[in-house]
Amino acid sequence: MKKEIHPEYYENAIIRCACGNEIQVGSTRRELRVEVCSNCHPFFTGESRFVDTEGKIEKFMKKYSDFYKK
Repeated sequence: MKKEIHPEYYENAIIRCACGNEIQVGSTRRELRVEVCSNCHPFFTGESRFVDTEGKIEKFMKKYSDFYKK
């Protein structure tokens, strides 16, 4: 491997979720922020809810509403 071309690797990087959960992993970034993790994702919790950030569902419906009306 060539020296000095690889990013710095942090063995104790932290992933912080919006729900407050923190996970310690290895990464090339010191800290990562996510909106959904395995602690709060509907697939893992068994809850039935939409995980909608920034109105993605509304954007989709607005963009393709003419298609569905036909």
